[in-house]
Amino acid sequence: MGDTVRIPGGRSVTATLDRPESEAVIVACPPHPQHGGSRSDTRLRAVSDALAPDIGCLRFDYGPWDEGRGERVDAENALAWGNERADAVGLFGYSFGAAVALRAAAELDSESEPAVLSVLAPPAGLTEHLDAVAALDAIDCPVQVVVGARDDTVDWEPVADRAADLGHAVERLPADHHFVGQSGRIGETVGRFLRDRL
Repeated sequence: MGDTVRIPGGRSVTATLDRPESEAVIVACPPHPQHGGSRSDTRLRAVSDALAPDIGCLRFDYGPWDEGRGERVDAENALAWGNERADAVGLFGYSFGAAVALRAAAELDSESEPAVLSVLAPPAGLTEHLDAVAALDAIDCPVQVVVGARDDTVDWEPVADRAADLGHAVERLPADHHFVGQSGRIGETVGRFLRDRL
């Protein structure tokens, strides 16, 4: 069981920090909060479990719904919190959280940018504030895009195509958007990428 922490920044953001003694941490952005997305999401937990025992994972809940603007700020504030406490900080996001993670990484300066970024089932754009495709052009760290080949819930192909054009790692798994029964595979695929580059 991790430690419960409050993320400063003017919004009500609560997180769970798994393995708080770790010198490296991954900030994990959950899926859409209006569709039940939270820090307890099974895909976020799978990635956290895969990072054990030596890399921490900060899984957070977004503050009040703000159409992607505030949620991106929540991710930036969580990264800042991690940067104050860890030697190395990476970023992960699933679905809506993938778009949030991409936009947050794109907005940060080089000193605040994550050391590595992995996104799972990223939508090309959910709101005007979360253009995931354009975000890729502004990110300098290593990026991994993992998609379900049978995912017809979000429009992930433009993100995967742009990531491939930029030379980033793109992984296609035989799954739909929810990756049912594939927690172990997600943990292995994402965890290995994050661990090797953090």
